[in-house]
Amino acid sequence: MTDDGIGEDLVRRLVAAQFPRWAGLEVRRVVSAGTDNAMFRLGGRLVVRMPKAEWAAGQVEKEQRWLPRLADALPLPVPVPVGAGVPGEGYGRAWGVYEWLDGDDAWASPVTDLAHAAVELGRFGVALRAADAAGGPRASRGGPVTDWEEGALPGAVAGLAAAGTLDARAALDAWERVLALPGWDRDPVWLHGDLLPGNLLTRGGRLGAVIDFGALGTGDPAVDLLPAWALLTPATRPLFRAASGLDDATWARGRGWALCWGLVTDHHYGGTGGPGTAPVPNPVLAAVARRSWTEALPEFA
Repeated sequence: MTDDGIGEDLVRRLVAAQFPRWAGLEVRRVVSAGTDNAMFRLGGRLVVRMPKAEWAAGQVEKEQRWLPRLADALPLPVPVPVGAGVPGEGYGRAWGVYEWLDGDDAWASPVTDLAHAAVELGRFGVALRAADAAGGPRASRGGPVTDWEEGALPGAVAGLAAAGTLDARAALDAWERVLALPGWDRDPVWLHGDLLPGNLLTRGGRLGAVIDFGALGTGDPAVDLLPAWALLTPATRPLFRAASGLDDATWARGRGWALCWGLVTDHHYGGTGGPGTAPVPNPVLAAVARRSWTEALPEFA
């Protein structure tokens, strides 16, 4: 059992009770810095996805409903649901079984061919936005960045500045420019919502798949530009921008997401111990967040 209360024995019992054809397959926890779901290999070809907390409840059902409709239209492999689990064995949330996708996440095994990744991620976003969004759920990150941030940015700036890692004046000036940007004024489109290194799989240094669609929904696609600053470099960022085909205002809002998400997440998970920080630091997520804001902030100068 782990500190999230979800262990291999629980997964074995759930699988045996609800999917007896897979009972007896080896169950192994997948090490991950993810905050929403615990993952377990089931045999050699399957993976079990278990929400860790109430805020993640509903993610699996959403993936089970929408991923089969979207997968064929996307240029990169995505998880294919093969089983929908229900609460049981003392576990109170829906859970899912998916086909396993080979590869390592892009934090553990970084992308070395960033030019290829930039173009492929741009094409992925174009295909996702082109899919019929009628009836799609509203994305939690599909509105203005302030809807997600909920007033946390000034405190994050103060905390990081006090730790000596941030020029508070530069960050707040940049934030004012983000707040002045025009919003998305078109119909909602599909967006992944969490295109960060931990949700990208690599094979031999190349981008191979996109996983974790828990934040999937419809709205403003600006948040899906996060990889430009969280993953890519100044030299490869223009390739992603060109392949994405989005307008200047949306690109600017994406940079605003990189700044805001980066600052708030770095402060929350970085172990500073100040107000608004997580009880349990997450060094991997904090490092990704720091790269995001440190890449984005100079572009506001």
